[in-house]
Amino acid sequence: MMRSGLIVKKVGMTRLYLEDGTHVPVTVLSLKDCQVIANQSLDKNGYNSITLATGETKPKNTNKSQREAFAKIKVTPKQKQMEFRVSEDNMLPIGSELGANHFVVGQYVDATGITIGKGFAGAMKRHNFGGLRASHGVSISHRSHGSTGNSQDPGRVFKGKKMAGQMGNRQRTIQNLQVVAADEDRGLIFIKGGLPGSKGSWISLKDAVKKALPPDAPYPAGLKGVNNTKNEDDKSNQVENTKLEEASEEASAEAPKEEIPAIEEAPKEELAAKKEVPKEETKAAEEAPAEASEQLKNDGKKEKEN
Repeated sequence: MMRSGLIVKKVGMTRLYLEDGTHVPVTVLSLKDCQVIANQSLDKNGYNSITLATGETKPKNTNKSQREAFAKIKVTPKQKQMEFRVSEDNMLPIGSELGANHFVVGQYVDATGITIGKGFAGAMKRHNFGGLRASHGVSISHRSHGSTGNSQDPGRVFKGKKMAGQMGNRQRTIQNLQVVAADEDRGLIFIKGGLPGSKGSWISLKDAVKKALPPDAPYPAGLKGVNNTKNEDDKSNQVENTKLEEASEEASAEAPKEEIPAIEEAPKEELAAKKEVPKEETKAAEEAPAEASEQLKNDGKKEKEN
């Protein structure tokens, strides 16, 4: 479930106090007017992605084709554009504006930006080399990197050899940075630690690849002024559904309880009636032989008297 990222601008660094009293260094990122300006579908382009644009700019600073493209979708010209791969379920309509609630507090993100350029730097500054000795035959090359390589074999310098050269001004990504706080009203996101780039540089924030996405993260994205109400509606609907399910379960559980006694009472009455009938019959059967025996005795006495 790949979600879209955000294009933010680095404001600077400060410190924030957490609930437990500890204070942590954070980087302040500004999010303003980050809108969807294009969609790429799997059927048409071979992959699913959305293009975001942010930053105010004057129309004269954009070329004719860009002005026409922005005018076609009824969006003001933007300064910075980036494309983000997303899953099919997380596609967003053109013109949607993303807010700072796209990332939740405690979530981990990956930040990509252009590092601060240091110009041409030597091996000691660029690669933390120790340099050569300060005396004992060393002259002029105290801060050099030393031997560059072997002689006739291999007869070349290997690629990637650490030497003096351009330092910084490279695209770098820092992974697993934690979101400390987010202010949707002011469009600010506070990330723990430092991020690549100087003040005013553009940074792309995406969900961390090596960390699980929090369950309360908004889907398909944190739209400005929309997602909070949607989440509350979803929660209320879930609560209502659970209440209905519990009520139906209680009703289904109570219905058999009322029927069972009625079924059990009927056999008891029948059994009682059945038990009463044999008692009367047995009494009558017992009384009949007793009366017959008395009659026989009386008849015998009469015969003797005669």
